[in-house]
Amino acid sequence: MQKLLISFIIMATCTVFGQRQETYQLDIENSIANWKGSYALQFSEHQGTVNFKRGELLTDNGAIIGGYFVIDMTSITNPDHLNGVGPVEHLKNEDFFDVEKFPTAHLTITSVEYWEENNLHKMIGDLTIKGQTHPVTFYAEADGTTRTLSTKLKVDRTQWGITYNNKLKDHAISDIFEVYITLQFHPIL
Repeated sequence: MQKLLISFIIMATCTVFGQRQETYQLDIENSIANWKGSYALQFSEHQGTVNFKRGELLTDNGAIIGGYFVIDMTSITNPDHLNGVGPVEHLKNEDFFDVEKFPTAHLTITSVEYWEENNLHKMIGDLTIKGQTHPVTFYAEADGTTRTLSTKLKVDRTQWGITYNNKLKDHAISDIFEVYITLQFHPIL
């Protein structure tokens, strides 16, 4: 009887713990990253989008504990490019993101701290661009009802070797580019 009781407790514990952790798959059709790059003197800027290839968000008992995302760098575009002008082809070449050699970028969330009073998640992760990985910290808001996550990243391009091969022109470009992200998720069944 004691062995049966112990077996039942182990199975019940495994069931409870198995239900606590959930994985949510990124809905790539309804998720987007809007980027903005500007010149150092702020007299002009370019804005556009980049798409995701895949991603997952991990939760434990409803709390976000991690995740990973793959960004399709070949999808970089902006309205000017769609009209036949703009910097997109230059952003894709070896001066900047070198998408032929590095077609994807990756973000892995390694740590999450949650502040319930203002629904803010402090997230720390590893961002890989052009084969180089560096830590990033950002803040995100989650909506459990709509299964969305919104955040803004400020990225210092020089940390990832994203520099223009012309020193004078490189200094005219702001080192920081911003990415405004809205992610939609659905549970993995």
